[in-house]
Amino acid sequence: MKYKHNISSEISTSYVVTSKKLTLIAALGVTIGLAIFVFMNSMMKGFDRISTEAIFKTVSHIRLYKDDETSMPLPLSEKENTARLIVNPKIVPENNVLVNPESLIKLLKAQDNVTVVSPQTNVSVFYNSGKSQISGLSSGINVEEADRMFNIKSTMVEGELNDLKNVQNGILLGVGIATKMNVKTGDNISIISSKNVVKVMKVVGLFRTNNSNTDKSKSYINTSVAQQLLLQSSTYITDINVNVKDFDNAKLYADKFSRITGYKAEDWKAANETLMAASRMRKIIITVISTSILFVAGFGIYNILNMTISQKINDIAILKAMGFRGHDVIRIFVQQALVIGMIGSVMGLALATILVNVLKHVYIGGDIGYFPIRFEPSIYLSGFIFGFIITFFAGYIPARKAANVDPVSIFRK
Repeated sequence: MKYKHNISSEISTSYVVTSKKLTLIAALGVTIGLAIFVFMNSMMKGFDRISTEAIFKTVSHIRLYKDDETSMPLPLSEKENTARLIVNPKIVPENNVLVNPESLIKLLKAQDNVTVVSPQTNVSVFYNSGKSQISGLSSGINVEEADRMFNIKSTMVEGELNDLKNVQNGILLGVGIATKMNVKTGDNISIISSKNVVKVMKVVGLFRTNNSNTDKSKSYINTSVAQQLLLQSSTYITDINVNVKDFDNAKLYADKFSRITGYKAEDWKAANETLMAASRMRKIIITVISTSILFVAGFGIYNILNMTISQKINDIAILKAMGFRGHDVIRIFVQQALVIGMIGSVMGLALATILVNVLKHVYIGGDIGYFPIRFEPSIYLSGFIFGFIITFFAGYIPARKAANVDPVSIFRK
């Protein structure tokens, strides 16, 4: 058996060596297919990563808040047989404040896998400087906790984050707002809240999230100032932001937090449904295209081995007449396919590495910056394994045809 195995290996190697041109063409097919598979999936993962990072600069994994309520039909009274129906239900005009936020924060911090809990008071405002007026959203924050959650320091382009904590009427502006209003760090602007409260604020810094919509509307102020703009007390909190270790499963934690607190808990995927839908669509398209190219490379190997079997049909008949069984013949052509797959896979991974290294230094600009791609070991490994599986079956299918050759019928011809 070992003797036959050695001969099978020698025969498959001789087929690879003697058919250099066909071997090279088949290997190049695997090379291009695997390189594109790795490149496109690495690019997809890069876009997902940069999109998620951009989201988490301003959005927490889970946001806890009081949802609006719709007026419900009046219940039946004991003396009446019919219900009083509200024909045109409306939003109940209640205050969306979280009751006893300090207890809620303690409760959330005690939960497993929670990393950061940060209260927030959001205010719709108008930014004013001279004749310039821009609408936007200002978030009243606790500086340390908000920085741990959103890593605000990494987005700062002017000023210091700690200045917001030290200057009571300080404000951090998005660079888009600063550019439109032609203000810089140290300048004063006024903001007007929806309650018609006016505050003069000192610009203590500018930040850039690389999300143009956020940079043109967002600002950070101290929580106490946000509460004053809304004419509310020091306990007024509109949102509690929570980060967890496993952010991909944030929905499970959101459902749990909603049950234990009685408030609406929204995970980051639900808050960004459009972006998530675009990401899923991009993933499907890239997966289909890259996988199809690998299958095309597999068909190339299949066709070449079919040609080889047709050309070597007499040799196969002689081998079977000498005592080789069907599985020995299958081994010959599967080994040939795997050798071609190995050569193509090595060259494909090398080509993919070159493409990744070149493109990750290409500056695109806009909200993206440099091309979002890098070396992803998991994708290289999955591409290598997937490529080998395809080449195996590309060799196994025609090899079964060769294994069923009847030597007597061949010799008669």
